[in-house]
Amino acid sequence: MAGRECYHCKQWIREGEEHDCWTTTEAALTQNLSEDLEDAWERLRETALSFGDQRIYASHKSIMFSRKSCYFFVRPKKSFLEVCVFLGRTLKAPQVRRVERASKSKAVHIIHIRHRDEVEAPITDWLREAYDLSEVLVSKADQARAKSKQKSSRISFR
Repeated sequence: MAGRECYHCKQWIREGEEHDCWTTTEAALTQNLSEDLEDAWERLRETALSFGDQRIYASHKSIMFSRKSCYFFVRPKKSFLEVCVFLGRTLKAPQVRRVERASKSKAVHIIHIRHRDEVEAPITDWLREAYDLSEVLVSKADQARAKSKQKSSRISFR
């Protein structure tokens, strides 16, 4: 049988068959969660929605929360929700499993949530901080682009 193996999901795709393993939904990613994880997920989502205007969408194996850029995302796992929060500083707290540098201005903090009761301060405070920071960083980037455009328009060629 002619076909190929998908690079991402390792599924065998027959020749001519459509395949897009990157397309998923929130429901598909959360359908097999235990009752505790489902409750934690609902509380996490409600908390994020309370911050204000944003876009929530599924991408590959994650559910992304973003304004103009992603400020946190969740990877549902069998026994926990892996919450990845982008902050402008590095946290040292028992809830933070590890921290990785995401860019010059942001670090991603990996947090595991197993129960609804864990979705409270300080985690909710960090999510709010990330939500607010995402707007500040986008504004700074817009200002930098505007300055760059002004400088390039002043340059005259003779």
